[in-house]
Amino acid sequence: MRSSSGRGLRPNVLGTFDTIVMAVAGSAPAYSIAATTAVLVATVGLAGPAALLYCAIPMLGIVLAFGRLGRIDVNAGAGYSWVGRTLHPFLGFLSGWALVVSTTIFMVAGSLPAGAMTLALLDPDLADDRFLATAVGAAWFVAMLLVVLGGARLTVRAQLILTGTELAILLFFVGAAVLHEGAATAFDWSWFGFSHFDGPAGFASGALIATFYYWGWDVTSNLSEETRNSRRTAGLAALVGVGIVFLLFEAFAIAVNVVLTPGEIQAAGANVPAVLGAAVWPGVGGKLLVLAVLLSTVATLETTLIQVTRSLFAMGRDRTMPAALGLVHRRWNTPWAAVTVVGVVALAMFVASTALGSVADVVAAAVAAIGLQIAFYYGLAGIAAVVAYRRMLLVSVREFVLGGVWPLLGALFMLWIFFESLGELSGASIAIGLGGLASGLVPMVLYWRRGSAYYRPARLDAARAVAGDGSSDRGPHRGDYADKALATDF
Repeated sequence: MRSSSGRGLRPNVLGTFDTIVMAVAGSAPAYSIAATTAVLVATVGLAGPAALLYCAIPMLGIVLAFGRLGRIDVNAGAGYSWVGRTLHPFLGFLSGWALVVSTTIFMVAGSLPAGAMTLALLDPDLADDRFLATAVGAAWFVAMLLVVLGGARLTVRAQLILTGTELAILLFFVGAAVLHEGAATAFDWSWFGFSHFDGPAGFASGALIATFYYWGWDVTSNLSEETRNSRRTAGLAALVGVGIVFLLFEAFAIAVNVVLTPGEIQAAGANVPAVLGAAVWPGVGGKLLVLAVLLSTVATLETTLIQVTRSLFAMGRDRTMPAALGLVHRRWNTPWAAVTVVGVVALAMFVASTALGSVADVVAAAVAAIGLQIAFYYGLAGIAAVVAYRRMLLVSVREFVLGGVWPLLGALFMLWIFFESLGELSGASIAIGLGGLASGLVPMVLYWRRGSAYYRPARLDAARAVAGDGSSDRGPHRGDYADKALATDF
């Protein structure tokens, strides 16, 4: 395979609409509903709409933080670069590592249901065969791996088909649920209040699960080096994407509460959309929503691969991981070495997952573990944005609220649910979540001792960037040393 050690991914490939599609696909509306609704209901009961609402408010603070940081540092590593250049390189590396670990775990947590759902559409009896489901899920994963290897343009074309069809089906069923006459429970505005939560710990556990719902929109930041006018586009697309999926999540959380009983939800597990679809439109509805979940799962596998491979590419380029990960294919301008490594590791995990129990068991443990890692790196990014813009926060009320208060509250909320939920999670989820983070200490110390320039960063300072003072934009970036200007910085 022809490759280059050059720094460049292909620039200006994606436009604003393309990036919005990627943000929505990254959050995977139908998959998130399938994977987490039963878990959310088991945790907070009828308070699912409240958990989604109260997690969305601080999540928007994190979206604002990502958008603002992306204006002054365009980097495929996103939080890995931003946190490292504002707080500390060690925290920056662990932030990037949290994304790498969470996305790698998701390869299994997402692919296994994709295999089971594909089999269910063909023959429901086959869906319970764990080995066959694993094989079919691995086939979907390899297919998406090849699409990602083909470049961002090919990836977006695939997303337009997958996500467009998924959204059309979901919107149809939102309307059908509104018109549905039978109701297991009457709608109640208390579902948006705090009365259904079992204290602060219960609220934190619900918020942690809700965080998994939204996760994935930040793929827009990992694609920033390949996006036109990315300093504006990446943040705007993330904001629009989160707004779209928030409305969908709330609509389906309410529909599930109204149409299905708690017992039906728990019995359905990850098949909640199919059960809801069958209740709303007997005979056909269940299969249509299973198709939507399958398309959503495949679509989010693709965006997740984008995130992990771009993050590893940035780490390889900075020599905080093996330099080979920074290799770029000369024809496709994609980080082929990072794509290959992720593929090999994920396929090995597929084999290991067959010994861990049912698909539902693997997904349930993975969702909570991934939630811990998401809360960790989102929280650090929120603090990084406040630090980077600290000298501009008193310029105006708008700057103070949107650049300081909201991102900081978002960060503190993420870090609070990280610590508060530890007492509520299973031992397996904690072991996967915290163990995954701790494993990053090995490469971090190794490459720090080898003298990677990433650990001698040029500090991000928005005030200097806006003023045009190049002093904040000089230093290690993409593997460069302090005497080299940063080509992609403000």
